[in-house]
Amino acid sequence: MRGGGASVARKRLGQRRRLAEFTLHPSPEAEGTVPCALDPRAQMDKIESSDEVPHIQLNLSQDDRFAFIAEWYDPNASLFRRYELLYYPKDGSVEMYDVKNHRTFLKRTKYDDLHLEDLFVGNKVTVFSRHLSLVDYGDQYTARKLGSRKERTLALVKPDAVPKIGELIDIIINAGFTITKAKMMVLSRKEAMDLHVDHQSKPFYNELLQFIASGPAVAMEILGDDAVSEWKKLLGPANSGVARSDAPGSIRAMFGTDGIRNAAHGPDSFASAARELELFFPSSGGRGPANSAKFTNCTCCIIKPHAVNEGLTGKIIKAILDGGFEISALQLFNMERANVEEFYEIYKGVVAEYTEMVTELCSGPCIALEIRQLDPQKVFRDFCGPSDPEIARHLRPGTLRAIFGKNKIQNAVHCTDLPEDGLLEVQYFFKILDN
Repeated sequence: MRGGGASVARKRLGQRRRLAEFTLHPSPEAEGTVPCALDPRAQMDKIESSDEVPHIQLNLSQDDRFAFIAEWYDPNASLFRRYELLYYPKDGSVEMYDVKNHRTFLKRTKYDDLHLEDLFVGNKVTVFSRHLSLVDYGDQYTARKLGSRKERTLALVKPDAVPKIGELIDIIINAGFTITKAKMMVLSRKEAMDLHVDHQSKPFYNELLQFIASGPAVAMEILGDDAVSEWKKLLGPANSGVARSDAPGSIRAMFGTDGIRNAAHGPDSFASAARELELFFPSSGGRGPANSAKFTNCTCCIIKPHAVNEGLTGKIIKAILDGGFEISALQLFNMERANVEEFYEIYKGVVAEYTEMVTELCSGPCIALEIRQLDPQKVFRDFCGPSDPEIARHLRPGTLRAIFGKNKIQNAVHCTDLPEDGLLEVQYFFKILDN
């Protein structure tokens, strides 16, 4: 980032607050707007006029494509828009129809970043920087062909195991789960009681409540085949001592201490999973438990979408912690293009790759981290290395970008460039976007 002192920093925060206020309180005329192209710069020519023949009149063979109902949250209008998403496995092309207005939204076009294994109800996919939630199958053929045992459950990393969160995320990913939501939180006693309501009569109940609220925990929504039972199997017996003898490869055997300080929690049933996920990630749009950001002695790090999609999240977090830095807040975000453009505003006209940087950061889920630099000799920006991974590999081979980066755009992580911007960037994610 270029210089400019505190005035530039204050200007940026003001701009970001105005963006957030517009997103949360759109103008009345925005309510009736028709969605723009998925990427206005590249896709405008693919939008057809409103007199397009409705999809129901198209003559397509069932064998040629799979259909899903997808929802996209329009921040300008503060409403969900519904589309039919068609995927053609033969050539990897996609097509979209506006369900409400009965017209083509995106003409059939090849899109290499969407794959057949990404397509199941409950998943989130990104098509040309637009984040879509797959809420239903579009027809019986697709439901019959692609229907699976996919379930979602809660993976809660307890305070005793948060220092090992990198290794635990790696285990979760390597076990075949997809992390669809993640947030480091501090539970109140009331929230701890809501979580452990089934243990009220147990003699260890008060100790359990005190422990789970004693420090930050990391809640994750994970998705996978038979997720509830498979996650419980990966956890092992509740008592860590028993786990070490009966299931030595389980999470509680490797990271737990006893029956309470046992590293992680998982619901016992599909119904419990739904209830507990609602506590941490309310479907009504509420925040759930407060995030753990401290907003002091901090800087910002973002694990970029390409690194998240490549399964590098756990390894990058482990490297940061091993480097002597504290991760005091963590949250998964799916960023809209307008938010990314605002976040990167200070690079516009300065960095030649600005547009590509924006496209990368809104191409899928990213992980925002609050990094605390308690040792004045350690500078997180130096730990990340030069922005170009090729240069980093020559000059600073041990840095994050040298190890995990691919090119100047997909360089694994964003880090705050100016010390005075650190707090502002952390506030943008953990105060403005989290709200």
